[in-house]
Amino acid sequence: MVLPSDKKLVELESETYSALGLDDSSGRGISGNPRVLSLLSSILERSIQKNESSLKVSRKQEVVTLFHGSKAPSMSIGQYIERIFKYSTCSPSCLVLAYVYINRYLQRINASLTSLVVHRLLITSIMVAAKYIDDECYNNAYFAKVGGVSTAELNGLEMKFLFTLDFKLHVTTEAFRKYCSQLEMEAAGGRRPNKGKSFTTSYSFRAK
Repeated sequence: MVLPSDKKLVELESETYSALGLDDSSGRGISGNPRVLSLLSSILERSIQKNESSLKVSRKQEVVTLFHGSKAPSMSIGQYIERIFKYSTCSPSCLVLAYVYINRYLQRINASLTSLVVHRLLITSIMVAAKYIDDECYNNAYFAKVGGVSTAELNGLEMKFLFTLDFKLHVTTEAFRKYCSQLEMEAAGGRRPNKGKSFTTSYSFRAK
């Protein structure tokens, strides 16, 4: 296997981050938002569709968690992510970090991502990510209002989320690259973008 040189590696990273809109210089969608918003929404929706179909076929009971709602919210995943991004003014990188955290959480509890949990997981994970990497961040009461939940509920969700992750919020540079690559692959319809040999592997939410 031929590995890219350090210079090529930096170029590939820069192209990926720019394509996702993480560097503020490009990567904006039609709405003017960083493309990472629409790509994250797309990959979550595809995962949910796959997981719910798998659960239906297998007739396996879904693992019920604190993040479960009685029914899926009427607001789409894309609209919800845009709302959180707009009113929380979090950095685009927070969305990648939230994607990492959600995946870690689901792996810890051996559960699947479904329409009944995704909204609460998003508001919680994005808030946690913003607190961890952004210089300035709104408090829980503000995020609760943005997310459409009570402050008490969001406080409980945050604590459950953090304890499940053992408060391990650090994400290595390599892991961050891998998740960015997965999001970029979503833009290419699940195919690796044509930028030479890839140095990353893909991540996805899968039904257990």
